[in-house]
Amino acid sequence: MKRLQGRVAAITGAGSGIGRALASVLAEHGCNLALSDVNEDGLSETARALEASGVRVSTRRVDVADREAVEAWASEVEREHGAAHMIFNNAGVAVMASLRRVDYDDFHWLMNINFWGVVHGTRAFLPILAQQDEAHIVNISSVFGIIAAPLNGTYNATKFAVRGYTEALRIELQLDGLPIGVTCVHPGGIKTNIARASRRRPADLAGGEQETIDQFEKTLARTTPDACARAIVRAVRRNAPRVLVGADAKLIDKIQRLLPTGYQKIVARVGRKNWRRPESE
Repeated sequence: MKRLQGRVAAITGAGSGIGRALASVLAEHGCNLALSDVNEDGLSETARALEASGVRVSTRRVDVADREAVEAWASEVEREHGAAHMIFNNAGVAVMASLRRVDYDDFHWLMNINFWGVVHGTRAFLPILAQQDEAHIVNISSVFGIIAAPLNGTYNATKFAVRGYTEALRIELQLDGLPIGVTCVHPGGIKTNIARASRRRPADLAGGEQETIDQFEKTLARTTPDACARAIVRAVRRNAPRVLVGADAKLIDKIQRLLPTGYQKIVARVGRKNWRRPESE
């Protein structure tokens, strides 16, 4: 995107974390904002924080797993703002459980939000983006869209899917000759509430729920949402196909490149301390 001033950016999951930070950073650049989240209280807090920004802000409660709701929101954004130039498919959730024992309901819940939410947002806004002189799609994957990890297999499945979908989309839009950039984002550990809001299977966690979450937040969640948002916006401005957020993400990417399958042995050693074998099947 050559210009952000006066553009319209739609953001899912804008009620907290990276989504809220994206709204703030884009407002600094003069972007008008269409914000959505299932958390109406959080969404209202984000909107209040932007009151002095001088940009136009609209909000709507949207469950990204609901295709019709996302499509209705996209139409509403076009009516209220006159256009949409960027869609940030940011909404996401997590499940901590082993793949052998994760509940199907939890797996479907995760896939419907993390993967289908990205697809719904992309397809709902694409016809609007295609009408603009330039536009951009940002899909949030994860460092766990680069490597796999125990207790995160369901999350891995969704984030690897987002990566594949996004990379193919970028190529196809180039072949169609459309002025729409596409960026896939791979954050490392970000200081958000995703771990605390995750669904968990305590029987799979050797250290217990609270200890596992505390360990993640203390040792892995090093990057602030603001720093993450600024890295994403820089990537949009230069039309980067991919952005790695955080020193941990960059290191993990290098390890995976050097050891495409060998990294699994390293991850297994690290993950063993959190792994609990079932006492009985």
